Amino acid sequence: MNIIIEKYIEFNKFGKELGLHFEIEAPGVVHHRLTIKPQHLATPAAVHGGVIAAMMDAVLGVAALSISSQNMNIVSTVEFKINYFNPCLLGDELIGESYIERAGKRIIIVSGVIKTANRNNEIIAKAMGTFNSYPALKVGLIGD
Repeated sequence: MNIIIEKYIEFNKFGKELGLHFEIEAPGVVHHRLTIKPQHLATPAAVHGGVIAAMMDAVLGVAALSISSQNMNIVSTVEFKINYFNPCLLGDELIGESYIERAGKRIIIVSGVIKTANRNNEIIAKAMGTFNSYPALKVGLIGD
């Protein structure tokens, strides 16, 4: 794990609060996990769509970061489009997978899917996003 990824883990309080966990297998190959708990619900049984959107932003963004961090760069989300396929329920174990579509010098395009691990890999959402890669020095994430 490189210093950029270590700093991301250290500073990403929102991901910790949400309960997200990820593993980088290789640059561009990242798996996220989230267990749905009562604090994620919008109704007595169903998850708020914002939780899925936040998870998807992480699924896409960490894949882009795993590529850009090789050049001491970080990423910011330029845009992403999400489609919701099925409701997500209390107790669901979610798995997010990402795929690098194109990695340029400044722009990285990523696709992702979130599925259930406990309901036959039912697809919850799919998305595609664009990320801007820029020097980590610019935001003080690392020193000179």
